[in-house]
Amino acid sequence: METKDIKHWQSMSFRDVDVMSAWLAAIGFREHAAHRDEADPSVVVHGEWVWAGGGLMAGSARDDSPVTAPGRSSAYLVVDDPDAIFDAAVAAGATVERPMVDQDYGGRGGSVRDPEGNHWSFGSYQPR
Repeated sequence: METKDIKHWQSMSFRDVDVMSAWLAAIGFREHAAHRDEADPSVVVHGEWVWAGGGLMAGSARDDSPVTAPGRSSAYLVVDDPDAIFDAAVAAGATVERPMVDQDYGGRGGSVRDPEGNHWSFGSYQPR
């Protein structure tokens, strides 16, 4: 199998899906689907946000969720302009974990914590 055929879908759960939806949109994700609980529309049972090369499946933190640690996930996004995504993430409420730097192994990267504490790295380095 060639790596160009692989699409990555990260899984996370959020305490406040609406806040995180706005944050994801600020860094370039596009909401594809949000299936809400009929009894409580503030609860997203299954949500999908798309990104070039893959996406994110997430929903509200709840007892029957397979991802039970909101705020304790991490993701690495490969981007052409990591500085722009990093700046957008911080402007939308993320806190800087590691500032943007040129990496010894190639590319440029840095990381932030989103409004719920998840760790996001943005970089131009793409493992081959």
